[in-house]
Amino acid sequence: MQSLSRSDKRKEKMIYFDHAATTPVSKEVFNSMKPYFSDRFGNPSSIYAIGQEAKNVLCEARHSAQKSLGADKPGEIIFTSGATESNNLAIKGVAFYTDKVFKIKPHLVVSSIEHHSMLDAAKYLEEYFEYEVTFLPVDHEGRINPEEVKKSIKDNTVFVSVMYGNNETGTLEPIAKIGQTIKELKDKRQKENNQLPLIFHSDVVQAFQYFNCDVDRLGLDMLSLTAHKFYGPKGVGLLYTRLGTSFLPQQQGGSQERNRRAGTENVPYIVGLAKAMEIAVKNREKDEKYISGMCDYLTERVQKEIPDAELIGPKDIMKRLPHIATFLFKKVEGESILINLDLAGIAASSGSACTSGSLEPSHVTRALGYLDMDAHGSVRFSLGKLNSKDDIDKLMAYLPDIVKKLRKMSPIK
Repeated sequence: MQSLSRSDKRKEKMIYFDHAATTPVSKEVFNSMKPYFSDRFGNPSSIYAIGQEAKNVLCEARHSAQKSLGADKPGEIIFTSGATESNNLAIKGVAFYTDKVFKIKPHLVVSSIEHHSMLDAAKYLEEYFEYEVTFLPVDHEGRINPEEVKKSIKDNTVFVSVMYGNNETGTLEPIAKIGQTIKELKDKRQKENNQLPLIFHSDVVQAFQYFNCDVDRLGLDMLSLTAHKFYGPKGVGLLYTRLGTSFLPQQQGGSQERNRRAGTENVPYIVGLAKAMEIAVKNREKDEKYISGMCDYLTERVQKEIPDAELIGPKDIMKRLPHIATFLFKKVEGESILINLDLAGIAASSGSACTSGSLEPSHVTRALGYLDMDAHGSVRFSLGKLNSKDDIDKLMAYLPDIVKKLRKMSPIK
């Protein structure tokens, strides 16, 4: 095993395998943003020239974002601070609207492997407003059965949310099939003259860079997105809302975003979001092919060189995101592996970045049926455009020996 000296390794280039947590801002995106920090800094709500210039830029970014999602009607994009806000706005906005307008307690359906920003919002509505929530189960690969979605729908169901690609396992969900199921149920309600909405939402944060997220193709009424997962800036995202989708705003204090999300629009970051989306769409096929090749190479080496290393999620590459490979290393703590990798100048993660400070095993691995004792040994490697086979070779110069050393120290035999 090579010597691990933090000071020595810090002098070398860090090897970054945590692109599912965040990505560096690309030079092209950064250059598109720069003028709007200081030279063209106007407030889009102001009536004078530089304010109106900012408003026009905002309109251009909105049109560009719509195009990237296949949305063709004005006003379907709401800019937010990121996917966490978008997810909260979607589920709370629809639930509160239903409660107020239809005077009923809404029923909400979300998958059990959603990001915490959706799961915790659903649990909040369940606990404090006594709304009924169904958490859809998944199979051992983390996939939702569209028939389970259909069975979960009740007379008072108004909101269904299933993420496109899971941020921990890389599992792809059959969103288009679920969308078709929801549409059939909507049509049935209309024939019965039932005016209660049935909204289908998806968090496409991890999938957008690699898969077509055309909202009509997927059958979506709402869609959440954030820029920093595909080489855009942190702190900006959007919520797509199909024309005619009703919900109550969750942020008051201004008429921005057509009275649906108060607060001065973050013009430079919104410009960066639109540019990052444009680049992602343009390079999808090329990026998917390259990164899936890297991920296959990593998976083959880990499973060949490290005993009892299980790939979590689908084994079929066609059913998973191309950039995520999460392994369960039995009889060892994932956090200990990460610390040793960090000493070697290699960054990876254990489960979701938003919960890495928690001592609890991931809710995703639990949902897939793994025991807590085993789930603690999960490590996620998520690759990006700048990774190479050489990076993986350097990782594998350390990882097998790290796991072997930690297993010798482990009280679990």
